[in-house]
Amino acid sequence: KELVARIRAVLRRRKPQHGDEPVDVAGLLLDHGVGKLSHAANWPEVEQLPATTVAMAVLGIERGFETADLAVLSEQDILGERIARPARRGRHAEDFIREVSALSAGDLVVHVDHGIGRFEGLEAITVNAQPHDCAVLAYEGGDRMFVPVENIEVISRYGGDQSAANLDRLGGGAWQARMARAKKRIREIAGDLLRVAAARAMHEAPRLSAPAGIYAEFCARFPYTETEDQERTVTEVLADLASGSPMDRLVCGDVGFGKTEVALRAAFVAAMAGKQVAVVAPTTLLVRQHLRTFRDRFAGWPVRIAGISRMNKPAETSEIRRELAAGTVDIVIGTHALLGKNIDFADLGLLIVDEEQRFGVTHKERLKEVRANIHVLTLTATPIPRTLQMALAGVRELSLIATPPVDRLAVRTFILPFDGVVVREALQRELRRGGQVFYVCPRIADLDQAAEFVRANVAEPNVAVAHGQMPSAHLETAMTAFYEGACNVLVATNIIESGLDIPTANTMIVHRADMFGLSELYQLRGRIGRSKTRAYAYLTIPATRMPTPVVEKRLRVMQSLDGLGAGFSLASHDMDIRGAGNLLGAEQSGHIKEVGFELYQRMLEETVAAVRAAESGEVVATADVWSPQINVGTAVLIPEAYVPDLDVRLGLYRRVAELSGAAAIESFAAEMIDRFGPLPDEVEHLLQIVAIKQALHAAGVERLDAGPRGATLHFRDDTFADPAGLVRYLSTVAGSAKLRPDHSLVVMADWARAADRLKGVRRIAVDLAEIVRGARTDVPADRRA
Repeated sequence: KELVARIRAVLRRRKPQHGDEPVDVAGLLLDHGVGKLSHAANWPEVEQLPATTVAMAVLGIERGFETADLAVLSEQDILGERIARPARRGRHAEDFIREVSALSAGDLVVHVDHGIGRFEGLEAITVNAQPHDCAVLAYEGGDRMFVPVENIEVISRYGGDQSAANLDRLGGGAWQARMARAKKRIREIAGDLLRVAAARAMHEAPRLSAPAGIYAEFCARFPYTETEDQERTVTEVLADLASGSPMDRLVCGDVGFGKTEVALRAAFVAAMAGKQVAVVAPTTLLVRQHLRTFRDRFAGWPVRIAGISRMNKPAETSEIRRELAAGTVDIVIGTHALLGKNIDFADLGLLIVDEEQRFGVTHKERLKEVRANIHVLTLTATPIPRTLQMALAGVRELSLIATPPVDRLAVRTFILPFDGVVVREALQRELRRGGQVFYVCPRIADLDQAAEFVRANVAEPNVAVAHGQMPSAHLETAMTAFYEGACNVLVATNIIESGLDIPTANTMIVHRADMFGLSELYQLRGRIGRSKTRAYAYLTIPATRMPTPVVEKRLRVMQSLDGLGAGFSLASHDMDIRGAGNLLGAEQSGHIKEVGFELYQRMLEETVAAVRAAESGEVVATADVWSPQINVGTAVLIPEAYVPDLDVRLGLYRRVAELSGAAAIESFAAEMIDRFGPLPDEVEHLLQIVAIKQALHAAGVERLDAGPRGATLHFRDDTFADPAGLVRYLSTVAGSAKLRPDHSLVVMADWARAADRLKGVRRIAVDLAEIVRGARTDVPADRRA
């Protein structure tokens, strides 16, 4: 007890340090003359020490204990319990969709009430002698529409193939007819989607959990600090495993952001619960890497791990099949061969599918057969559009890992016509700093020529070649040499695109990048930059040939997505470019083309939610997208002098229009001050208008016009949701408000100053909204207009 007290006293006197800095207890004790210290590697060494010795050892205990001649003090006994830090809010799908949906001048957009138009940019128009920023839309026949920035949420990007779309005519009936057809079809699709999900939910799955102590010990072997998103995703996966219903969760995380760790922990829980785990990967190289990772992490645990791929000998594969059927293999990792009907499991509890976008239709149909009553965890950096849409629509569970690991740097990406001098400089620069290089070609026929180019242009190169048609022994030799650093340049096809983790490889040359798809390019780029070293990717195209518009757009997207965590954004771009495909085999692309992808997606999400609510007995109508029109005679804009960049301003307007609640508005204001400085009056007015708009929407007010003498409010469909409540409200403000025969509400007031006008209008909007919510039936005197 005296020793512990002295140790704690020493630590209290220690200068405050960064919270993550380790405490050198041994050094502190020696500096202050506490005890005669010895170090022991294990428990037998501790027992051999003299009785008067204070020993330091790393042992797997949480609490200390005391015997007649020995006292053991644990880290927690000395330092106390660890304090858990509150996790910061992770980024969610809506945040990414908002970023991906940024508008640019010339884009086709869809106005929810007026159809397809062309976005021409922002323009400040004068309303009551005050500037007001508006989004300008051009329509058929030269018509133009000005949408106030606080109402910009009624605009969505059209997406998809814009060349096939025609502009609508303002005031025409074609748009309303197309919307009606789309809504009818969406209701049918939503019902079908939920029937598929309900059929799966009717099955039972084993409840899987592991004892907290051994699970924590397994997690402690993770050599890195978990990110907030990783921790949240692991919590969601463990809750699914213990729920008793079959898990069907999609984990979308950027390359190198820790999806494999989520799979490892889920596999551990399933294996400790006595269930078998199958991990399906698209390539033999990825199977090889997963085998190495799983065996390293499960070393010392009573878990048998096996792998099945074309690198196995036939006799070895047959033996593993027998052991799977007998239940002596706990975790099996393999290619699509694991989905064959000749594979039998004794008690399969969890299926992990890595990089699901690489599997074909046949394999996915087989997955549907085996996944009916087992837990399924799908990992991907770039989900295919169909999978992403099902997740966004709420049919599949979605977890995002968007927080980059500590010290991770974004990969610098360059798109250029092939230039031997530039490529040679890139190769030499990487090798001079002791790194390794991937040189990727689209065709096997290009590999020999690329290898000769490297040998001719780099001093002392050690080149290995790898492709999927090589004999397995040769492929194994080439990859092992590259893994272990025996060769410094790997010339390969896109066989390397999935899952390889080689921290010393930080430069990539992609030959004929125009022949790769968007997802392939992104996955390839993810093979580099997996350490603290800056990585460089060079996407080369033929110098003598112009790329097609589709290729040019694909490469432009690759270059724009140069930040960390862009995989989900890329998938959204891919979904935007290609469309989502057929969710259930029924054609729906025609309806997407008619209303635009973003609006279609929003309508589908709302309809799925409404159908779900109706099935559970709740009465919830599909949301009707509309936005109140507000004119209070004040300047409403983000001044160009405050935020000079047009794209940034437009992105901020989109965020402002979607803010919900006072806390979100305050948080946004704090962010603006932090980024750009004190808020100008125009921005203060904009945020006030957004708060007023939310209250007016809740009250069902479609239009509000306010001036120095008062305000006029027009209700949507000329009706108020609670007429009796409105009558009581009018009686409390007798003489200052009245209802006209056209059902508009007129409020008289003295609002000469803009600040008074905004304050007064906000009070009225909040009062009406609270009447509709049933929160109150009258208004206190100090709140009267």
